[in-house]
Formats: sequence, structure tokens, C-alpha cells
Amino acid sequence: MSSAQPALTTIMSGMRPTGKLHIGHYLGVLTNWLKLQEQYACYFMIADWHALTTRYDRSAELTEHTLQMLIDWLAVGIDPKKAVLYCQSDIPEIAQLHLIFSMLTPLPWVQGDPTLKDMVKQLHEDLNYGLLGYPVLQSADILIMQAEGVPVGRDQLAHLEITRDIARRFNHVTGSSVFPEARPLLTDTPLIAGLDGQKMGKSNNNAIFLSDTEDETWQKLRTALTDTGRVKRDDKGNPDNCPVVFPYYGLFADAATIATTDAECRQAARGCMDCKKGLAERINETLRPIRERGKTFAGDTAQLIQILRDGRKQARDRASETVLKVRQAMQWLPLVSS
Repeated sequence: MSSAQPALTTIMSGMRPTGKLHIGHYLGVLTNWLKLQEQYACYFMIADWHALTTRYDRSAELTEHTLQMLIDWLAVGIDPKKAVLYCQSDIPEIAQLHLIFSMLTPLPWVQGDPTLKDMVKQLHEDLNYGLLGYPVLQSADILIMQAEGVPVGRDQLAHLEITRDIARRFNHVTGSSVFPEARPLLTDTPLIAGLDGQKMGKSNNNAIFLSDTEDETWQKLRTALTDTGRVKRDDKGNPDNCPVVFPYYGLFADAATIATTDAECRQAARGCMDCKKGLAERINETLRPIRERGKTFAGDTAQLIQILRDGRKQARDRASETVLKVRQAMQWLPLVSS
């Protein structure tokens, strides 16, 4: 008998709105979304409830960050005519499903989640109830849309496995097949280091944002780490020991440019500042059309709101169908309608 998995039709993914998106988001997530929206029914969610798990005292920022995230998505080419773009908090059915899942999810499942453990370490305060339930809420995000696939990095596989466990447990307890076991769509893009070699992020002040100006990009790249063993301009360098600038060439330059840069560095024919200038040109060339589109969308708030309204309608239709299936599987009375 064949063990082939059923064909994928629906994809779900999301991002927390915590500020401007940077080149790590672009290369690690959004370029993949651009491909997926051409192949599947995609639901892309602005995860504002998830943002509150660690930023509950900064809720006033959510509106600005939500709109900025939508602007960045649209600027890179995420298309509301090809994918459903929506806010998590606009879909109350997610909260309903989260509550149901919380009743049947064993505590050790969430306590052992490595993603949750990392978030707790970064919090620097007592674990709150909402953050503890983060993996269960994320499972509701995925399963409410009946997603069969979720684009993830390898470091997120354990977290997705909780979603699969919850789907299996619900189906087993209710004797139904309401939920698919969403499988991972692994992304091959490696983790992109920040300008200082650490994890790229707004809070680390080491990121190049999609909405930065070309001069801001250059000024940031001037500080980027290069081969620390190369002290003087005429010292021969080693690109293998360059933690930031040369790896960026691998992401933004063609093969011929990469090879030339490598050779000239090793021969001391090119200095580190020369490398940074060349890199700035290539990053700005890549981001120039994205930045121009971003300015256009930023100037039309009414359009942004309408896109989210349209997305809410489509996402709620899908979510309501799932909730009805859940109630039927649990043998509840039908929802009372006015």
C-alpha cells in the first residue's frame, strides 16, 4: 500500500508585529511566502495576540506595528489577491479553539517546548499564563484554517510537532477527523546574523530594515564585522573568517561577484571598506523597488485597512467552518444564530 501523503492545498503562517521588518525576515520568510502564494491557498496572519505575550505593557504600539508589517509584506510582493492577509485578533474563533485545545493539552507538552523555553529566558521576569499557552494558541492559529502545511525553520520543528499532537489528540478523543496533521515545509535559508554577528533584531540594534534609506543602509554596513585577523589594508584577508560582510555577499550578489570578492580579499587587492561599499550597492539595488512600493502603500492607510477587512472576512469564513466541525465532533448543540 502507498504511504504517500495527501497533496497540500492550504498553507498557514504568521509573524508577530513588533516593529519594522529587516533583511532577515525578507530572506528567511517573505521570499518563501512569495513562492507559496503562487502554489497554495495561503493564510498569512499578523499575530498581534502573540505579541502581547511578551509585550503586554506596550499594546499602544500594536496599531502602528500592524500597519508597518502589512506595508512591508505588500512592498515585497505579498498579494492580497493571492493570499488572505489578516490580524489574529480579528478572528475570535481562534480564541475559542485555543480554549478548547487548552483543555486537552497535557502541561508537559508545552513545558518541554524549546521555543517557549527560549522566550522565557528573554523575558527576564516571571512566566505569565499567556506565554505558557503560546504553543497551544499557535496550534489554534494553524488548525483553525485547516492548514496542511506550515513553512518553518528546523529550529521550529519541535513546536510544530505540538500542533500535530494536539490535532491527533482531538481527533482521537472525538472519534473524528476534523484536523489535518500539518506538516512542515522546511526553509533552506540559514539564520542571518546581525551586523555585530549576533542574532539580527530591532532590540539588538544590529539590523538593516526594509524601509531604511540607502544612506542608512550604508552607515549601518560601515560598522559590520569583517575578518578580525586583517588589521591593515594591505594584509591578506580570509573570507572564511568574515562573520558578516562576506556571508551577506552570498545572499545579495551573483556567483561571479562573490568569486571576485573572495579572490581580491585573499590577495589584499580589496580592503574591508571596499567590500562594505560594494555590499551596500547590492543590498540597496535589491531593496530599492521594495522601498519605493513601501512608500506608496504607507501613504494610503485607507487601502491598508480595507485589505485587513477583506482578509478578516475570508479568514472568519474559514474559521467559522472549522468551529462548526469542532462542535459537531464534540456533539455540542448547534451554535445559536440570530
